[in-house]
Amino acid sequence: MAERTNALTKARDAVWHPTSASLRFLALLGVLGNAGIVATGGAVRVTKSGLGCPEWPKCTGDSLTPTHSPDHGAVNMAIEFGNRMLTFLVLAVGVLVFVAAWRLRPRRRDLVWWAAAQPLSVVAQAVIGGIVVLTKLHPASVSLHFLVSPALLIFCVALWARASEGDDRPRHLVAPYVRNLSRALVAAAAAVLIAGTVVTGTGPHAGDADSRRYGFNIENVARVHSGLAWITVALTVVLLVTLIRTGAPTAARRRAVELVAIELAQGALGYIQYFMGVPAPLVVLHMLGAVLMWIAALRILFALRDRGPVPATEPVPAQKHQAPQPA
Repeated sequence: MAERTNALTKARDAVWHPTSASLRFLALLGVLGNAGIVATGGAVRVTKSGLGCPEWPKCTGDSLTPTHSPDHGAVNMAIEFGNRMLTFLVLAVGVLVFVAAWRLRPRRRDLVWWAAAQPLSVVAQAVIGGIVVLTKLHPASVSLHFLVSPALLIFCVALWARASEGDDRPRHLVAPYVRNLSRALVAAAAAVLIAGTVVTGTGPHAGDADSRRYGFNIENVARVHSGLAWITVALTVVLLVTLIRTGAPTAARRRAVELVAIELAQGALGYIQYFMGVPAPLVVLHMLGAVLMWIAALRILFALRDRGPVPATEPVPAQKHQAPQPA
């Protein structure tokens, strides 16, 4: 019991009396949660559970939780409801991150703004999820629902990175052309994600057997997606070689190597699922790989500059209680 109480106290203090280390940990939980929800969203699609809960915000009729329905299987309802519940978990982490950033002393204003964006973005994601259900999984709304997650990850990764550095004026560690190359790489990665939603919206995994699909030729959109992916790989290799030849910091080179490894694994997985007829489990892995690629690309940007040491954490001043004065 004492160990459990001690663990709960530490968890409370990580939020209410945060340190830079505890804020970094909470920010990392935000990154992991938003990456995980992409995988569970993929599971919803490939199991045809997108309308397992046919209503929103309630699941069915007047029930917030799944109930018996002759039109929707219990497994499909559980999968969709589970994905909705994970959204609330990610929202809770976002709120805790914001509270910790607000309570951190000295208060670092940009960290508060990065943290505030997380719960607000999750709420927006939930609203878009409702639109997806109400439009009966229209591919455009489903694509938007997916793309909000990479957009939200920008805030999550930025907070994770900023919590690990100081507040000095950014000192660039590489030449301007290298920074521009890294920005081009992030733009290419974003294009791959967008094209990937078109491929998924054209392919067989609609989330429900009766849902609309894009009217494109699947082979054509797959080629466009593949071409953008190879451009991204080429930019990453060029960036890695440039970082090595210019003597860039070890952290920056390590991030580039990590991204190359993820891209090669993701590319191999993409070709395997294409030639195997897009099996459902590989689709989920490919969606998770896309998000990991995006996170790795964003981390390169923060490895190309230095903002000094992390400020020392100060204790949050306790509230002063004045003794009641006699009448």
